[in-house]
Amino acid sequence: MVLQEEEKDTQNEENTQEKTDEKIKESKEPETREEKDLEAGKEKEKELVEGYGIEIKCDEQKRFVIAGKSTDFNLQITNKNKKKDSFHITINTINPMRSEESPEWFIKLYRDRDELFEKEMQDILEVDFDVEGKETLNLRIEITAPHSVDYGERVNMIVTGVSKEDPAQSESITLQLLVKQSILAIKTSIGHERAVADTLYSRAKRKDTGIYAILAPEKLRGYVLVETINPDGLGKVVKGIKRARGVVEGDIPFGEINHFLTPKPLVAGIVVGDIVELIAGPFKGEKARVQQIDESKEEITVELFEAVVPIPITIRGDHVRVLETEGR
Repeated sequence: MVLQEEEKDTQNEENTQEKTDEKIKESKEPETREEKDLEAGKEKEKELVEGYGIEIKCDEQKRFVIAGKSTDFNLQITNKNKKKDSFHITINTINPMRSEESPEWFIKLYRDRDELFEKEMQDILEVDFDVEGKETLNLRIEITAPHSVDYGERVNMIVTGVSKEDPAQSESITLQLLVKQSILAIKTSIGHERAVADTLYSRAKRKDTGIYAILAPEKLRGYVLVETINPDGLGKVVKGIKRARGVVEGDIPFGEINHFLTPKPLVAGIVVGDIVELIAGPFKGEKARVQQIDESKEEITVELFEAVVPIPITIRGDHVRVLETEGR
């Protein structure tokens, strides 16, 4: 009997707890329309806090372009919300040096590999995209510079994305495009590089040709190097110059000609013990052995082989030709 009474009391306690839990649950559920609207508003607010957002990234925000050539910017636009969203994208272009007479720049927009449009670059371009939740939209902006540009010309592009679901969510990124000079090669008859360079220099002085520098390195036979902002117009300037064979197609990277611009020290390649031949001065044609090198003065001290009394002679590094190198 005692056990039956205890089991009965336990069952009554469990029933009482269940009824209490149900009342608490009922009290939390909205009963009136106002309470339901308030609850829906809270859910919407929570969704916005967690939710709608846009992120714009670019692999490289500063690019260089040559007149008449193209370059591109790769954009990644991410929907940070779990739900699908629509983004309104604007591309605002600013060219401080542009005038009504200026030649037009062109812009192409790609989504992945699909070309969306090609237009003359305007002040503002607008386009809309639907992006699934947590997905990234890949866009490529290709810019083509006109064939005639000015030195220092640049274009700034402000790309802005706005969420249509929540217009307060937006992001902008600034892209910069700078015009740079081209380095081109003019093919010449061997031995006439200097004559071609001098004639080209005379023409460049008379009118605005977009040529900034002309180089005819002694060790580069058959070519003259030209730095220009207007590569397409260089052919017209070169036309008619005697011994000039035309402009070689393709821009030359600066690194490939840097060694022509930075002369080697006169004593470069000479080491103590080398056997050299004097090619200038009163001892021209004599052979000698290098005894000392002064890099700061670019001079070497040698002893002549056929001198009756060994006397050190100090000469410039470019007044000798190495015949035999020490250790070889």
